[in-house]
Amino acid sequence: MADRIAVVITHGRSDETREAVEALERVAREFGVQVRYGDDDPSADAGAEIGIALGGDGTILAALRRFSGTGVPVFAVNFGQVGFLATVERGDFEDGFRRAFSGQFDLLALPSVAIAAPGLRQAGLNDVSLTRRQGDRVAVLAYMLGGEELGRVRCDGLVVATPAGSTGYNLANGGPVLAWGVQGYVASWIAPHSLTARPLVVAPDDSLTVFNRSDRESVDVAVDGRVVGCLNPGDSLDCSFVPGAALLAQLPGTSFYQRLREKFGHLV
Repeated sequence: MADRIAVVITHGRSDETREAVEALERVAREFGVQVRYGDDDPSADAGAEIGIALGGDGTILAALRRFSGTGVPVFAVNFGQVGFLATVERGDFEDGFRRAFSGQFDLLALPSVAIAAPGLRQAGLNDVSLTRRQGDRVAVLAYMLGGEELGRVRCDGLVVATPAGSTGYNLANGGPVLAWGVQGYVASWIAPHSLTARPLVVAPDDSLTVFNRSDRESVDVAVDGRVVGCLNPGDSLDCSFVPGAALLAQLPGTSFYQRLREKFGHLV
């Protein structure tokens, strides 16, 4: 049995990835790598030296969360719509697998946003969002930094995003894009009922506290797009920046700004 182990995470649509999986197994045999499929088996991770993600950004995030804190990098092939986090595009998968197994990639350490609230402790590699529930009145949310409440807004919610996540929900809200490597995170309002509410970039050592100031309505809390709990009226949620939470493989010479242009078009 091969000593080197690669764990594969896919988006579950085997008809789209079948050719890539066949190429992956062929290249793995050439390099003496054992391939394990970890979609439904976390025990497959034991001894892994690399994770291979075949899917879009959601699948890539799932793989990054899975290997967070282990030192195992994720090499991602884009089989999704945008694939902003992908290492290579689907047309380059065979060359990509050869690069993955020969170590021809750089490592990008991605931060996360850790959250703590009553009965809730999670970390998001992309973003954490607080949103009003369908059918409820608009929420009243506030946030505090350094003991000062800086904003209280009637809104549909608030997004707290890492640099990697700043091109997602935050960007759709009109929030600023943070280049990968920026030490800090951003908070942006969702549909604020205000002419003055603006996004805020938070320093990495500062903890941001979000309060639900609504009279009766709870708001849902989602981490990387998955609802994980709620914040009841009067409760608060603490957010903090965690550097180096996961490792993403990138081809040498990869430019964040080139990728930004290719995925989203010219900014002006």
